[in-house]
Amino acid sequence: MLKNKTFGSALIIAGTTIGAGMLAMPLTSAGMGFGYTVLLLVGLWALLVYSGLLFVEVYQTAERLDDGVATLAEKYFGVPGRILATLSLLILLYALSAAYITGGGSLLSGLPTAFGLDAISLKSAIILFTAVLGSFVVIGTRGVDGITRILFIGKLVAFVFVLFMMLPKVALDNLMALPLDYAFVISAAPIFFTSFGFHVIMASVNSYLGGNVEKFRRAILIGTAIPLAAYLVWQLATHGVLSQNEFVRILQADPTLNGLVNAAHEITGSSVMGEIVRIFSALALITSFLGVMLGVFEGLGDLFKRYHLPNNRFSLTVAAFLPPLAFALFYPEGFITALSYAGLLCAFYCLILPIALAWRVRVTAPNLPYRVFGGNLALIAALLVGIVIMVIPFFIQAGYLPAVAG
Repeated sequence: MLKNKTFGSALIIAGTTIGAGMLAMPLTSAGMGFGYTVLLLVGLWALLVYSGLLFVEVYQTAERLDDGVATLAEKYFGVPGRILATLSLLILLYALSAAYITGGGSLLSGLPTAFGLDAISLKSAIILFTAVLGSFVVIGTRGVDGITRILFIGKLVAFVFVLFMMLPKVALDNLMALPLDYAFVISAAPIFFTSFGFHVIMASVNSYLGGNVEKFRRAILIGTAIPLAAYLVWQLATHGVLSQNEFVRILQADPTLNGLVNAAHEITGSSVMGEIVRIFSALALITSFLGVMLGVFEGLGDLFKRYHLPNNRFSLTVAAFLPPLAFALFYPEGFITALSYAGLLCAFYCLILPIALAWRVRVTAPNLPYRVFGGNLALIAALLVGIVIMVIPFFIQAGYLPAVAG
């Protein structure tokens, strides 16, 4: 299994999906209660697995294994399709990678103090973080596969330790709490939606698996089942040990990851607990960074190939790492604005785009060997849900829906 490419691809999908934002998910769902949080998570998981499988269906028509999603968008919707696909992908991924580089550099800069040494400067740490981990991305999908397997084991060990400390303190009464406001379930949807955003690496996975439809499909099912299980158990632990009133108090005092870490420390009474959570956070951040940068390489490689630009590893490395690194070093605030629209961009790229592509493929190539279940009716239903998710942030901003943390 260790040499199995399907298993490796599933871990890359899972690693890209499970980011550091997972730790803030309980704060986002604080006012929803455990029951409705489970319904929302399972519903969005099913929706995004469906759209991931639509990419499998569409990739049967790719002319080359390394064709990017933008190439497919141009094939079926012309140059406007390529522009929309490329812009939505690169803006989203550059924003995420800049945030991950900044966060990773911050964690790395304070690491020497744990060993009694002086902290290194943030800018030096950011450059070191990017250079070391970026080298695996430059190697390609095989390099990311190798390091992801190692990091995933460490992430799993840290996660199991956290659960071991928290699950014995779960109280059934806390799990039975109803939403403080049922509108919270709607407001939280765009934030939870981005927790299953593995679609940015579809071209890399398809190429890595040699265009094998069954392996591709299996990698998506396994790779998304892992984060779903992790999210559900994590929500069980945090919702079970904290009453809804405690959740609200934490949100008012510190609506960030640190607030949840401090609460976990108080609940378990363990000084080690906070550090284990931080280790898990670091590993989650790194695996997400690797997956996101793989997506950047994929998008840029597809773009450069289309317009006959230098398509070697050096030119791709410069184009992939220089913009997010520059913003992380000199202007991190600029990407905060971009990140605030991540849910909207993610909804377009991960749901609207594959639905549109699948619709066109079914018209132009109706006899493909593999077709996702549900027919065109399922496409229409998924499209409507995607549109709703895209407009929710604007309703929150206008005051029609309550805001949630996250």
